[in-house]
Amino acid sequence: MNDIDPESRPRGTVIVGNGMAGSRLVTEIRARDPHVPLTVYGAEPRQPYNRVLLSNVLAGVSRPDQIGLVDPSWYEANGVDARLGVEVVRIDREARVVHGSDGSAVPYGTLVLATGSNSFVPPFPGTEDGLPAGAVAFRTLDDCREIIDAAEGARRAVVIGGGLLGIEAARGLAGRGLEVTVVHLAGHLMERQLDPGAGKVLARTLHRLGVCSRLDANVTGLGIEAGRVTGVELAGADGGRESIGADLVVVACGVRPEVGLARAAGLEVDRGVVVDETLRSVTDPAVRAIGECSQYGGTVYGLVAPAWEQATVLADLLTGADAAARFTGAREITRLKAASVDLVAMGETHHGDDDPEVEVIRFADASRGTYKKVAIRADRVIGAILLGETSTAGTLTQLYDRAAPLPADRLSLFFPGMGGAQPADSPVRMPDAATVCNCNNVSKGRIRACWEDGARTADEVCARTRAGTGCGGCRDAVEGIVAWLGEQDSVAAG
Repeated sequence: MNDIDPESRPRGTVIVGNGMAGSRLVTEIRARDPHVPLTVYGAEPRQPYNRVLLSNVLAGVSRPDQIGLVDPSWYEANGVDARLGVEVVRIDREARVVHGSDGSAVPYGTLVLATGSNSFVPPFPGTEDGLPAGAVAFRTLDDCREIIDAAEGARRAVVIGGGLLGIEAARGLAGRGLEVTVVHLAGHLMERQLDPGAGKVLARTLHRLGVCSRLDANVTGLGIEAGRVTGVELAGADGGRESIGADLVVVACGVRPEVGLARAAGLEVDRGVVVDETLRSVTDPAVRAIGECSQYGGTVYGLVAPAWEQATVLADLLTGADAAARFTGAREITRLKAASVDLVAMGETHHGDDDPEVEVIRFADASRGTYKKVAIRADRVIGAILLGETSTAGTLTQLYDRAAPLPADRLSLFFPGMGGAQPADSPVRMPDAATVCNCNNVSKGRIRACWEDGARTADEVCARTRAGTGCGGCRDAVEGIVAWLGEQDSVAAG
């Protein structure tokens, strides 16, 4: 499509980026205003999908078509000009026009940047023109498909990076029968979310599942022969070099916010596009930014729940549904749902026993892959780790989110039913105000109302409320509540 005269078009909202943040904003705006002119550019030529669930596709648990977020037919049916497979190459802030790679020029009244982030690939020698065959950076659905294809016939895989994405990739490949080694620069796995004790238990758990871990390992390059990867090169402790052979190398060294377009347009960029509490660029009031490319209060939020919260706030502001809506920061809760590895981490998880202002409670059973830790300050949960056994995750999440006072018996934070506190995860005891789905801020009361309105299965409830469509960690709780409501209805009918 080529818009020769952009001034002939109405100046509506243009969203650059159709990933998890951008696509959510599109649907949130349309839910509030069915008529405002709305254009969305998506660099990937397909419907948006849940990037959190890519590891499920890699593991073979889900098909690519099962993780889609918005069906392409929805855009036309709802009057959204969706330009999938088209990148925005330039922003003309003076004329308020965006220029697409297809030659299009679309004017905007409000421009929203939701450009997300890109994989960070270290500048290994010999990769100046790209990674060799058999080496893939894990970020998109295309990457996932390429890894799956490369895994066919492969025997050994190396994953560079022991963060959240690297662990998910490693577990998925091990599930496909490959010998997998995670090579990680830090001294323990997932060092951003876990303390050393939890990292050690996680490594032991992964080893039982067929994933070896090499820690404090500095990858200096890739082994390459005839344009194909043959493994990775490590710096040895004695200054020498060590090689680990592999048929497949997955690069999961983290991500960097995609801010090139914003920087070229002259917007203030630190790690992300700097925005205020209305998600407006501090440089240009006509430009907003949400998701992984935005930075509020010095923080770039890299998880789905804050991005979707930002989308909700911005939709309220842009449509006038709530002129007082503000984004004032978010509590980040990390969930790892790789096969046979359950992990929830939140807040300040690195406190040790030497901090006099913080009470630290731990329980560890490495033989069973269990590690639990809660950090408490002034009778409030400020951080927690649940690894291997996460039945009290709902309780801790609510206490952390609301900064609520703790039960006198701390054991109930680790073991449901102990002490005076009732486990918030239980459908019977959970109050209606309790949040079940943190990604979409869905309460038990909303699920109950949805059930009373005729939704009788977990799938129907999830479709109506969006519960379970983020990280998927609350799906069991939703199913439990729906089952309990059904039981209650049967008892009443009898």
